[in-house]
Amino acid sequence: MKTILFILAFLICENGYAQTTSSSKAFKPVELYQSDNLIVIQISENAFVHTSYLQTNDFGNVPCNGMIVRNNNEAIVFDTPTNDTSANELIKFIKEKLHCKINAVVPTHFHSDCLGGLAAFHNLNIPSFANYSTIELTKANHVVNPQNGFKDDLKLSLGKTFAMVKYFGQGHTKDNVVGYFPSENILFGGCLIKELEATKGYLGDANVGAWSNTVEKIKKQYPNLKIVIPGHGAIGGSELLDYTIQLFKAN
Repeated sequence: MKTILFILAFLICENGYAQTTSSSKAFKPVELYQSDNLIVIQISENAFVHTSYLQTNDFGNVPCNGMIVRNNNEAIVFDTPTNDTSANELIKFIKEKLHCKINAVVPTHFHSDCLGGLAAFHNLNIPSFANYSTIELTKANHVVNPQNGFKDDLKLSLGKTFAMVKYFGQGHTKDNVVGYFPSENILFGGCLIKELEATKGYLGDANVGAWSNTVEKIKKQYPNLKIVIPGHGAIGGSELLDYTIQLFKAN
């Protein structure tokens, strides 16, 4: 809950990150849904952060972020909630409260904080898309496999606009991708991007030597981001990319 409150406080500040591209007025974030399993906060006109929880041995009960983007009654979900129960709650929220059809769900890497609820989407015939490396790793780890693969990047139709998924290189894992919503200039960095003051976190599947270079590529590709969503913790702007680059520069 502290993480969620910090997200709200951060966005309400006069920092300009919570602005839509169609308006110069700051968007005030609002919590739209809360249960024991799931929280959904609207962070811009058409983007939302969903947060669920993963119990871990090393880091306790960890809040895990995902992103929803929408346009013209269609939605795309980046990272599932951590389990099927939370995922079903999210799907119901999107359908009943946002009045959107879910076009796709995109796990950004193979860990359970990204695809722990994937079966819930598949059970409702919602297609999933992931990097080919992610599919290979889910098969090797005997977890639910994403249905459709891509190599470097993927453009997903969303109402009258689109969202992008792109692989920039290894970091948190060898398969980590990011999501980008160009109409509002929002990046979902997933676990590849750290919140400010975060530690390096779990490195069991990481390529620490490549991490900074990968994030530098993201910064070059998207130099004017309005909002950056990390896999865990508080959202921000491009300073999250800078922080992550510096965190992994000296190994």
